[in-house]
Amino acid sequence: MSTVIYDSPIFGPIHSRRLGISLGINLLPKGGKFCSFDCIYCECGLNSERRTKNPLPTADEVIEGLESKLQELEAEGITPDVLTFAGNGEPTMHPAFPEIVERVKQVRDIYCPSAKMSILSNATQIRRPEIREALMHFDNNILKLDTVCPEYINTVDRPQGHYDVEEQIQCLEQFRGHCIIQTMLMKGEYNGFDLDNTGEQYIAPYLQALQRIKPRAVMLYTLDRETPVGGLVKADPDTMQNIAERIRELGIEVSVSL
Repeated sequence: MSTVIYDSPIFGPIHSRRLGISLGINLLPKGGKFCSFDCIYCECGLNSERRTKNPLPTADEVIEGLESKLQELEAEGITPDVLTFAGNGEPTMHPAFPEIVERVKQVRDIYCPSAKMSILSNATQIRRPEIREALMHFDNNILKLDTVCPEYINTVDRPQGHYDVEEQIQCLEQFRGHCIIQTMLMKGEYNGFDLDNTGEQYIAPYLQALQRIKPRAVMLYTLDRETPVGGLVKADPDTMQNIAERIRELGIEVSVSL
């Protein structure tokens, strides 16, 4: 099985199907995974298979690496569309996350002021006020919500600590629309559990949650790379488009990545 693990705090630029030319910022240890979810579809692999003794990068290492890469790109005539916090796990778990966000903003303003700041987060840390405050600095505050069914979340996303769906929705409401909800849709089977979260029993309460959260937008996506476990199947395009149309009827912008 191929996995995507980064060995540097700065990676790319890569062409993101959702964000454009993206320069990645990885706040997690090189050569391994550090995450508060253990998703069975994660491109980084399962937590137990990707453990590392490498430390988290320091704030200085992240900023020095970013400045060096932006200087290199500037010399090549390349300007990233976006600086994206992502990488080998959950970026908001870094203890210096708020500080790093502020310092990245300062570097961005010097070298590429037109670039947006984005984050791909599983949202497990948003119950912490300092994390919510830091996330408000992102142009694209992309937060995961695959479903509102606890059984599905425990089977597929597999939280590694405290996770309460109602608490998550309440915290997402506190962003007052300054967030983008990212949702993985798929089918298949895992350990006898039906993975199809596109049916009405999942989508109806999910739509109710979106009405409460009132996100700026929703990103629907499905499997795009090899997964660490077998039995997972892409959601079909027609079903995804139908769900997207129901979200649009709520007055929420939607993008669909097939």
